[in-house]
Amino acid sequence: MTPLQLAWRTTTRYRVRAMLAIAGVTVIGALLFDMLLLSHGLLLSFADLLNSEGFEVRVLAREGFARVPIPDSQTIADAIARLPSVADVAQITLTLAEGRADQKPPRRLTLVGRALSTTRDAATGCEVEINHVLGRALDIGPGSTFRLTPMPSADAATAMPPVDCHVTAFADFGFNASSDATALVSMAEYRRLVAQEHVDAEVILVALKAGSDAAAVTREIGTLRPDVHAYSNEEVVAQFNRNGFAYFRQISGVLSALTTAFAFLLIATLLTVSINQRLGEIAALRALGIARRRIAAMLLWESALLVGAGAVLALPVGGVLAVGLDRILRQMPSLPERLHFFVFEPRALIVHIAVFVVTAAAAAVYPIWLASTLPIASTLRREVI
Repeated sequence: MTPLQLAWRTTTRYRVRAMLAIAGVTVIGALLFDMLLLSHGLLLSFADLLNSEGFEVRVLAREGFARVPIPDSQTIADAIARLPSVADVAQITLTLAEGRADQKPPRRLTLVGRALSTTRDAATGCEVEINHVLGRALDIGPGSTFRLTPMPSADAATAMPPVDCHVTAFADFGFNASSDATALVSMAEYRRLVAQEHVDAEVILVALKAGSDAAAVTREIGTLRPDVHAYSNEEVVAQFNRNGFAYFRQISGVLSALTTAFAFLLIATLLTVSINQRLGEIAALRALGIARRRIAAMLLWESALLVGAGAVLALPVGGVLAVGLDRILRQMPSLPERLHFFVFEPRALIVHIAVFVVTAAAAAVYPIWLASTLPIASTLRREVI
């Protein structure tokens, strides 16, 4: 009989103990799997959110991603658009506004002005794209008309007059929180709404042609205007990884270490108790000529069966738990609606398997040593008496 068969017979013989061990490992493994998903999930989701916008480079007036107008943004945007690797350039600025429709209560919203280098920027009446949050709040949609009033800035002399705007479409704004109401107009219409002849963009977004190197383009932009700061999406993610997401990595690392330690202690304790209950049986096997290495292999397989079954069951349990935890965490205010905390990646599965392989082997070390050094004669005598 092979060591695996011996381990399987022992496991099925002590069913309650095996089921409790597997259940414990499943719970611990589910928590470990979720921590592995959390450690890089937020970063992966943030990178996906950036890339989904279709722009690979961002140009700002200052370091640190502060919202500050870029001086003479039109000139630098035109210069960037002439670069051979650039497909399109968008200038973005925003302010607070208020929307009203029929008898609905007024709704505070973010008014976004956008100018694209590939389209003609001319005021043709207030045509606006809105997100679904604003549409539900004012009960409007494509084809509807509502009244839009930009809120005056601190240095404005008078309040802005309301303007009737025509809704052309619903738009998806990737960085919107679930409660954010947003409206998008052309930059020319934005200037008319805020009653300013010239408005500098707060951020310039750059879309690149296929195969272009984002890092090279950021260096070219720095040459064009040394006073601005250009970042590729990879650089933005790297900076947020160093600063904004370090907390989640630390929490994930600590909890992963704790859950691994719990799994080790659980299996090691159960195997040790099992060995102590079966000293006579193991001594008899040794007396019959069963080699120590076969006894050690049996105990190692027994540990592998318990840990392996729990680790496999932990994956679907952890997946369900991750969905629930993600839903709770995404309710945090001002968090982009499309940002997720738990994101699956193959790396998490590989680490999960590797951790439990090591745990199964480590948990069997002491029970194997105990069984290998067992004094056969005295143990059998004690069992008989």
